[in-house]
Amino acid sequence: MADDSKASNVGERYAQALFDLATEQNQLAAVEADLKSLKAMIADSRDLRVLLASPAFGSDDKTKALLALADAAKLGATTRKFLGLLASNGRASALSAVIASFEALSAKARGAVAAEVVTAVPLTDAQAKGVAAALRQALGRDPEISTRVDPAILGGIRVKVGSRLFDASLKSKLDQMKFALKRA
Repeated sequence: MADDSKASNVGERYAQALFDLATEQNQLAAVEADLKSLKAMIADSRDLRVLLASPAFGSDDKTKALLALADAAKLGATTRKFLGLLASNGRASALSAVIASFEALSAKARGAVAAEVVTAVPLTDAQAKGVAAALRQALGRDPEISTRVDPAILGGIRVKVGSRLFDASLKSKLDQMKFALKRA
């Protein structure tokens, strides 16, 4: 558990540094677009996730791989340099945390609220609009929603806004019932 919070803090610190640099260079939108591309690449590539997380690969290998990926994806110079710095400092495993923290900083700067919606099956367009409307009403601001499918929740929905988690998943309800039965 301590490792998770340490990685999160590292991600937040690096994200803040990148956010400040991008703001100073008037490249906030470009860096945010680059990070969204990276986020999709990480989600789509098991090999990339293994490379980032595995201690078997040294920082030199991770630096070369991330810079090659940045070149292939035609990422901006600021993002490219940042990836090189992150990997050479031995923090490539924190890239996902950096991206998440950067998205939150960027949304806050725009006055929007970032929300992560997790469902067991992909949402239809009508369901996504309904979730967005419900969040808009509950939060009083327009949410920037990122969706993720996780079959492990079995059904229902889990919404994370900042540090708040609204869990209406079938898995959590079954876990609560199991706990209640054990106590009885």
